[in-house]
Amino acid sequence: MKHFIVEVIYKVPLEKFGDAVAEHRAYLDEGYERGMILFSGPLVPRLGSIFVARAESAQELVDFFENDPYKTQGLADFRFIQFAPTRYLPALAEWFEES
Repeated sequence: MKHFIVEVIYKVPLEKFGDAVAEHRAYLDEGYERGMILFSGPLVPRLGSIFVARAESAQELVDFFENDPYKTQGLADFRFIQFAPTRYLPALAEWFEES
């Protein structure tokens, strides 16, 4: 597995997101169920959000987020940063070492 930081950069103020927030969160459930997303949360201040994710390839992750309501509705851009985890808490070993 390859590991990534996914940066979500809002293109419009959060007040204009409307129902897309709930749709986005519901869509992310699939990523969590697939073991693709370890955690996520908004930036402070709320100008975007961050994910720690994994996938077989960068393209698989890009393809997943192409269907995110924030992307499909033109509300945010996504930046994918691949990294190679070398140290982590033992509690995270299964997530990082699973292939």
